[in-house]
Amino acid sequence: MTHLEALLEACALLLVTALCSLLVACGGGGGGSGGNGQASGTTTAPIVSPASTASPAAPAQANAPDSASTAVVQSSSPNVQPITVSRTATGTRNMLQTSVTLCVPGTNTCQTVDGIQVDTGSHGLRVLASALDPTMALPPVAGSAPGSAMAECAVFGSGYTWGAVRQADIRLAGQLAASTSVQIIADPTVPGVAQDCNQSGLSMLNATTLRGNGILGIGPFVADCGANCANSPMPRWYYQCAAGACAPSPLAVAQQVTNPVANFATDNNGVVIELPDVPDNGAFSVAGTLTFGIGSQANNALGSATVLAADSASAYVTTDFGGTSYGASFIDSGSNGLFFPSTTLTRCGGWFCPATTQSLSATIRSPAGAQSMVNFSVAPSTSLFGSGNYAFDNLAGASGNLFDWGLPFFFGRRVFTAFQERATPAGPGPYYAF
Repeated sequence: MTHLEALLEACALLLVTALCSLLVACGGGGGGSGGNGQASGTTTAPIVSPASTASPAAPAQANAPDSASTAVVQSSSPNVQPITVSRTATGTRNMLQTSVTLCVPGTNTCQTVDGIQVDTGSHGLRVLASALDPTMALPPVAGSAPGSAMAECAVFGSGYTWGAVRQADIRLAGQLAASTSVQIIADPTVPGVAQDCNQSGLSMLNATTLRGNGILGIGPFVADCGANCANSPMPRWYYQCAAGACAPSPLAVAQQVTNPVANFATDNNGVVIELPDVPDNGAFSVAGTLTFGIGSQANNALGSATVLAADSASAYVTTDFGGTSYGASFIDSGSNGLFFPSTTLTRCGGWFCPATTQSLSATIRSPAGAQSMVNFSVAPSTSLFGSGNYAFDNLAGASGNLFDWGLPFFFGRRVFTAFQERATPAGPGPYYAF
């Protein structure tokens, strides 16, 4: 890494950390447009996901799920999507990416877009307009006023995206999410960024600041905002644009930017991310799998995984660490480090850089009482960045009063994210399991 790259890494982390603290205070998690008050994750050096507004809470998960909540439709459709962590054009570490195919709804006019970040902390597909061919004339989602169209501001811990809401058929592995609302970032047909959105941190409107061509949000909720945005205009969410101006506007849940996996015909109740372990000094690149569904096929069975039910409105769990309980805690593949408060670990910018690697432990627990102890380590970030590698399980940085189990948590584990109110063998989500 050059001196300039190191400086950019440090500056980006400082930005993310500050925004994380702000977003949590506002009821969101660490990064992009999270739905229903959940946390999420996207950026450069430090990457964290979306903030959101809490929707009405879903029914609490019972201690003994009834048969309806555990009856999973079985499937034989191909459901495994390749995912990778490797060098990116921006040199960002721990950026989990895949390729996504978009089609004009109901047609064979399609395009596969590479460099899409995989983010269990946000909800919905967001793609740069500049990454799409002119032939990809995706239909806009119309506003309520004649001649108007919808746009969205998606606020992440790393900054914000702004663009049109359009519909596309989304193809992943052997699955189809038909006529699903997506955000087309920096769509030239949409007026300039709304003022309140423009005050939301770093503008992530190109491949450099976004650190890729888009974000695939596959977090524990279906829509990225939910009932609150359907009931009334919400600042920094959806906008109705006409005559060169945009104003906050409600948008029906069915038309909001949607977690595409939830729109599959089957294998639509959650996702499983599996990445191999990496050496202490990291790996240049890593290949893994994103498997769709939980308990719907032999390859997505829960097995002996510990299930940690999450809060139904925020998808938060609690992490006990260093004598403090962090109720705003989440597991997020879109954050490129482990982010948590520490008064003892040395910092280099926003990243931790202890003189030697530190071995630590914490306990993740659900509101229902299930818990799991997690052992992890924090290596000197300066050594990691100087290694020439891009995949690390011991990269960590400072945050406010939250615990973000980012991508390092996923290495060497099989991590399940279950969707809200969808039946699984362990009852309905939202929950995490590993």
